[in-house]
Amino acid sequence: MTLTDSLQAKLGAGLHEMGLQIDVEKQAKLIAYLLLIDKWNKVHNLTAVRDPLEMVTLHLLDSLSVLPHVQALNAKNLLDVGAGAGLPSIPLAICLPELQVTAIDSVAKKTSFMRQVKGELALSNFNVEVGRVEVLKVAEKFDVIISRAFAEIGLFIKLTKQLLAENGVWLAMKGVVPVHEFESADFKKLNIQPAEIKVLSVAGLDAERHLVYLKGNNI
Repeated sequence: MTLTDSLQAKLGAGLHEMGLQIDVEKQAKLIAYLLLIDKWNKVHNLTAVRDPLEMVTLHLLDSLSVLPHVQALNAKNLLDVGAGAGLPSIPLAICLPELQVTAIDSVAKKTSFMRQVKGELALSNFNVEVGRVEVLKVAEKFDVIISRAFAEIGLFIKLTKQLLAENGVWLAMKGVVPVHEFESADFKKLNIQPAEIKVLSVAGLDAERHLVYLKGNNI
């Protein structure tokens, strides 16, 4: 069995376990994306995970755990802050071609990689910005702003609130429920509470994952 076959088998089994219906063409793009991460990692150290099979769980399936939640919001556009190698923005862009996805990171080698992926996988709904999110200028604000490994929730909201559309939603992907972040000075200044906290299930991962919803109209 080739590496690609092994990756496809693991991805397919994980998607089945998580109850995610993703067609064969999109699964092939997800694997192509993962192989690009692996290729660039050898030179540019994009992610700490080095084993492509581990990447299926820790990158693809972890990112796709939010897919049903993003779909349920019926958003037209989404911003991924501190996207790194494009997680979760590129898997979301692949699986939701009708969603306009923008990824921003301040590290040029990571944004160069994401632009390479956009070109190679022909992701017309995916855009990449390089720089600090607090100075990002956009023509249209975002219905959803998501982060996977960017900052504490209070700082995440503080730096991005000017980019969230009216009635928009922040989604913060976390491990354990981040009670200490809700008690931080930055968060308390916002004077809001999480709208919802959803448990995320990631096939093959024996660790807690949660998705914190925060509604912009509460600020």
